[in-house]
Amino acid sequence: MTDIAKLQSELTAAIEDADTLDALEAVRIAALGKQGSVSALLKTMGAMSPDERQVQGPIINGLRETIAAALAEKKAALETAALNARLNTERLDMTLPAPETPRGTVHPVSQVMDELAEIFADMGFAVAEGPEIEDQWHNFTALNMPETHPARAMHDTFYMTAADGEEPRVLRTHTSPVQIRTMTSQEPPIRIIAPGRVYRSDSDATHTPMFHQIEGLVIDKGIHLGHLKWTLETFLKAFFERDDVVLRLRPSYFPFTEPSVEVDVGYTMVNGKRVIGGNDGWMEVLGSGMVHRKVIEACGLDPDIWQGFAFGTGVDRLAMLKYGMDDLRAFFDGDNRWLKHYGFNALDVPTLSGGVGA
Repeated sequence: MTDIAKLQSELTAAIEDADTLDALEAVRIAALGKQGSVSALLKTMGAMSPDERQVQGPIINGLRETIAAALAEKKAALETAALNARLNTERLDMTLPAPETPRGTVHPVSQVMDELAEIFADMGFAVAEGPEIEDQWHNFTALNMPETHPARAMHDTFYMTAADGEEPRVLRTHTSPVQIRTMTSQEPPIRIIAPGRVYRSDSDATHTPMFHQIEGLVIDKGIHLGHLKWTLETFLKAFFERDDVVLRLRPSYFPFTEPSVEVDVGYTMVNGKRVIGGNDGWMEVLGSGMVHRKVIEACGLDPDIWQGFAFGTGVDRLAMLKYGMDDLRAFFDGDNRWLKHYGFNALDVPTLSGGVGA
């Protein structure tokens, strides 16, 4: 008992005398460390009889708690004193220029996604999303692409390894599965756009294995090709911010639309580069068409009552055409010089009133 009281007095005095955090840490280790004096007392409790432990245990544990509380109080006092001393000596000259700090930018793809969402929101479209790993029914079958369709070939599609007895899933090859998921989960009328990442086994200056698409879908009564043309014309004029955008619709084939049309837009040559607007030539920008009856039926709707149109285009390609990039692969290189040149300020939020382009 006397020894414990003497040890407590000595440790308390050592704590009071510690005038730095390092000195206080040395006292803590000497008392509560693995080889410390208080720790040594705690170890002796294992050899005590139950009666001795009942008497000595509270005393030894009380010593530990007292020393630990004294250490914490002293540490807080020393830290407060150090902070006050630092505050009294530090000065900040607000007249000096702030140091240059790295500044991030908004990627052109993200910027164009926001521009597209703003334009279509003004036309009454909602944004829909879906999984990037899809089952084959949503990615192919429901979109009128049977098992023998060439779009399901291995050289176009990334197939996942399947468990025994299961059909392999795929990395979605387009955002059209979002249209299927929307039609099977919502009652018409439907007006959505579906932006997102898609995957195909292809890589060159104008193709990458992963790229971004945006698709649009309208399902309602009495929908016809004229509605599609007006929607695309309004969208492209708003996106490129030019009134002289001219469209040309060419017959084409897509398994999930009938009739199907490729949409070309007129361009002019300026300093050796194609600029959207005018009619010096034609450039394909998107595919579209009236939703195929089989697709509407696959989603549980009556094609004699509900009709619709769909369209899709590459977001990366739109960004290249609008902002003058030449190589799609640079979009994914992570080169800070490229991002600094083509990136956007975080405050460049697209608005129709202020102009969607930054």
